[in-house]
Amino acid sequence: MGTPVGKWAGKYVIGLTGNIGTGKSVVRKMLEHLGAYGIDADALAHRVIAKGGPGYQAVINTFGRWILDANGEIDRSRLGRLVFADPDALKSLEAVVHPYVLQAIDWLVQRTKQDVVVIEAIKLIETNIHKQCDALWVTTAPPEVQAARLVKTRHMSEADARQRIAAQPPQETKIRLAQVVIRNDSTFEAAWKQVTAAWKSIGKKYEEPAPEVRPTAVLATLPPGPIKVERGRPRQSKEIADLFNRLRPNHKITSEDIMAAFGEKAFLLLSSGNVLAGVVGWQVENLVARTTDILLDPRLPVATALKSLVEQMEAASRDLQCEASLVFVPAELSSDALWSSLGYQRRTSQSLGVLAWQEAAQESQPEGTVLFFKQLRVDRVLRPI
Repeated sequence: MGTPVGKWAGKYVIGLTGNIGTGKSVVRKMLEHLGAYGIDADALAHRVIAKGGPGYQAVINTFGRWILDANGEIDRSRLGRLVFADPDALKSLEAVVHPYVLQAIDWLVQRTKQDVVVIEAIKLIETNIHKQCDALWVTTAPPEVQAARLVKTRHMSEADARQRIAAQPPQETKIRLAQVVIRNDSTFEAAWKQVTAAWKSIGKKYEEPAPEVRPTAVLATLPPGPIKVERGRPRQSKEIADLFNRLRPNHKITSEDIMAAFGEKAFLLLSSGNVLAGVVGWQVENLVARTTDILLDPRLPVATALKSLVEQMEAASRDLQCEASLVFVPAELSSDALWSSLGYQRRTSQSLGVLAWQEAAQESQPEGTVLFFKQLRVDRVLRPI
């Protein structure tokens, strides 16, 4: 990997940027699967101006109370329409937000255990964060792919998507400065191959472990043996899809669906004996862990299996400096006594108090699930200063 030359001693820091809709977050997730610690600078910027955040009052003082919604929160859509149409207004907003974001990035990089860190930011170059990094990675995609992604994932109209794309600097400007360019215009698998190749080029090893030989037939009983939890790998997409289809037969999915899901989340796999019998799918965004998939073979001891999976999820989330864990539980597993034994409380999104936690719940909760909440740390990264 060589000796890091950036700002943070002992860390190899990748600055990751690219224009809107080019798949930066997917590439950050891939690097996290490979062992990097990921930071979403744009999400930190949202937290800076949230009610109670360190930049909240300064933004109101700059732009006026008309940007507030009925709950006293800054309406980011309203503020965005203003600043994207007025370069001077955008500079005023950035003058408030960016110093706090840089403080938070510094705090997170210094405290993570991982020796590789990836900082994702759409304005990484414009704010000179890339000069503090050891390498600059840039994602790129054709305009038609960018627009399709914005329509699908952010529910923009085609016209709005095209306007946002056109308002940004040409992709070639970023590409010329990059040490690594990821052409993210087709499948997860195609981008994954580029990312793993670049990971090896900085001196980090990545070898897919040999797949375990597991029974393919559904056994009448689970074989004796200890319960084991492992981190799922993209190469196990078919095995994970088969488990989903066995335990949730009314919602058929393919290995390609699971491969694509690796661009958003991580999976923990539970084996009993030598049989794959449980899975948890979760993601960490904006310092909040969100568990959206919990499937257990009905022959498992539920309390033991859940404890094993949840403890592993929490340990990984704490390593990522998470403040809170949100678990969206299917009705058949929503026993208050069971989750209380793991330190969780049944909650609604509105009762969570912190806007970032509320938004995480509202964005992520699957239909028909029950929200259980646990605070993982008392100190918050972006508390008022």
